[in-house]
Amino acid sequence: MTILVTGATGKVGKSLVERLHEANAPVLLATRSGTAELPSKAVKFDWFDEETYAAPFEADPNIDKIFLIQPAIFDPLVYIKPFVELAIAMGVKRIIYVSSSALEKGDFVNGKVHEYLADRGVDYVILRPTSFTENFGTVYYHSIREKNEIFSACGDGKVAYVSVDDITQAACDALLAEKTTNNDVIIVGPQLYSHDEIAALLSDVLGRKITHRKLTSEEFRKALLNFGMEEKYAGMLVYIHEQIASGNEAAVTKTPNAYHGKYSLPEYFKAHKDTWIKA
Repeated sequence: MTILVTGATGKVGKSLVERLHEANAPVLLATRSGTAELPSKAVKFDWFDEETYAAPFEADPNIDKIFLIQPAIFDPLVYIKPFVELAIAMGVKRIIYVSSSALEKGDFVNGKVHEYLADRGVDYVILRPTSFTENFGTVYYHSIREKNEIFSACGDGKVAYVSVDDITQAACDALLAEKTTNNDVIIVGPQLYSHDEIAALLSDVLGRKITHRKLTSEEFRKALLNFGMEEKYAGMLVYIHEQIASGNEAAVTKTPNAYHGKYSLPEYFKAHKDTWIKA
């Protein structure tokens, strides 16, 4: 049987594919180009082109599990629902979906997909990681490198940043398990930090002063819009930062049966130090 990996060219998808190959699991990658590096096999798939939804099952009729990661839009269920309905009709038995620790079942964006999958009757696991460690190499790349700062609307709230490697280990475990739990799994990093503390960690690693610029929710929303982000999706990220500021994200680290990652922020900063140093 075969595992279909959507979002296979993203940071989570790439890491997951590597783990699945190491486990000798048959994998098919869904990519917009329809190509992949060996030993992977790929098929052309585009969330915004419904005509491509059947392509994975035409390429491999043995697909029985899907790793589902959505495009960064406010209403992903519009695209996910017709694809999942087709997938179930084609024999898919298990779906692993990436949501967020800040979004409960039934909430907007990922929460709506969570609710749909839980009510649909298919075997599922909803992975709910906290904020990604790798954001410091993407979202914050320019501000750290050029402005010596990180920015947030998190105030003094703390969050246990979690690495892609830890998220994909949880995903791999869920895909390869004999049975699914049919529930959601909070995935947290090994330690809580405020963004002031994160700035101090970066300062120590980089040998120069990095500061945390505290934004209001509206200032943070405008910053996201300046990056070209969809307005409603930016609103979701503002909501997540407000959750951190209120202490909710610190509280999730105490969730019973939470999956605790091992890769720490200091380890990540040290390993990627050159990312934020000008040539």
